Amino acid sequence: MAEDLNTRVTLAAVIGAHGIAGEVRLKLFTDDLSPYKTLDAGGRTLTLKKVRPGPNGAVARFAEIADRTAAEALRGTELTVSRDELPALDEGEYYHADLIGLPVEDAAGIPLGTVAAVENFGAGDVLDIRKPDGKTVMIAFRPGIAELANGIIRADPAFMA
Repeated sequence: MAEDLNTRVTLAAVIGAHGIAGEVRLKLFTDDLSPYKTLDAGGRTLTLKKVRPGPNGAVARFAEIADRTAAEALRGTELTVSRDELPALDEGEYYHADLIGLPVEDAAGIPLGTVAAVENFGAGDVLDIRKPDGKTVMIAFRPGIAELANGIIRADPAFMA
């Protein structure tokens, strides 16, 4: 039986080849890819040999990718792991993937929308919220503005104007 896509988490995406020996440039969605020895690349298992910082993310070498042509063929491929391979979280921590799809309500429980995406531009997490009218708004994910409480994002509607 195929694994449910919801049980997989994307850790990186291949954005191109690096050099001629089969290395790939990655956009990372995690702080550290090195703990993961194997990654799924669209149904194909890739064995991580090494990863280092690189332009716009990281540069990685996989045992199965021997040359630039093979590396270029991976462009656009998401690299995933099973959800149960992720480290356990401490109290108050969350994975971005867990926030996507959560309902957003004000303090009185009035629906304000749904979390469509989570971004981080360096100053903290930002929620991209799809409002009931279909428009989207981005708000800071921080106390007093938007907070996670019992599987619901409680947001101050003044920040969603």
